[in-house]
Amino acid sequence: MDTIRVLIVDDHQLFRDGLRALLLAAPDTEVVGEAATGAEALRLAAETQPDVILMDIQMPDLDGIEATRQIVAANPQVGVLMVTMFEDNQSVFAAMRAGARGYVLKGARHDDMLRAIRAVGSGEAIFSPAIAARLMDFFAHGRAAAQPIAHPEETFADLTDREREILALIAQGQPNAAIAEALTISIKTVRNHVSNIFSKLQVADRAQAAIRAREAGLG
Repeated sequence: MDTIRVLIVDDHQLFRDGLRALLLAAPDTEVVGEAATGAEALRLAAETQPDVILMDIQMPDLDGIEATRQIVAANPQVGVLMVTMFEDNQSVFAAMRAGARGYVLKGARHDDMLRAIRAVGSGEAIFSPAIAARLMDFFAHGRAAAQPIAHPEETFADLTDREREILALIAQGQPNAAIAEALTISIKTVRNHVSNIFSKLQVADRAQAAIRAREAGLG
């Protein structure tokens, strides 16, 4: 069996140590690097060209979703496996949209983690049982059918009218420049509003914000 070259990306040293020990004990995996931030992940991915990247979501300077998006765009042959504590639908779908091939929760059994790494390394897509069950439920029943949709004003009560307006445009896939032009405001102002929206909704990126908005009927 060919050796699977793995890059570990997580801002917690103890968790990286645990993953490294697990991979060093496996005969078919090799750790080619470790990163504690999204920016480091971008640099090491380009330098080491790993087969699989184990990617956390919440990290300093650049979150794992955006890091995944940039890495996959530049290196489509690299398989990204999200290893995270977040199991909400927004995080899962944002990771999928960013190009991740798998999604497992921290705390997974060692055998399950190795199986996921090998699957992603061979080009397959894989999800931990809990995440797979959530995806099946989502597509079988749909969030809209399972839950009545509240008015955006109620769902996003913490947002200002302008922020809800910008969120709707984000949900339509509009970039900051287009939003600025549509609303006749500066790009810097749009960026500030977008940052406030992310903070208030407690989301990591535009993809997660868009999903939240669409679920509430915006966009």
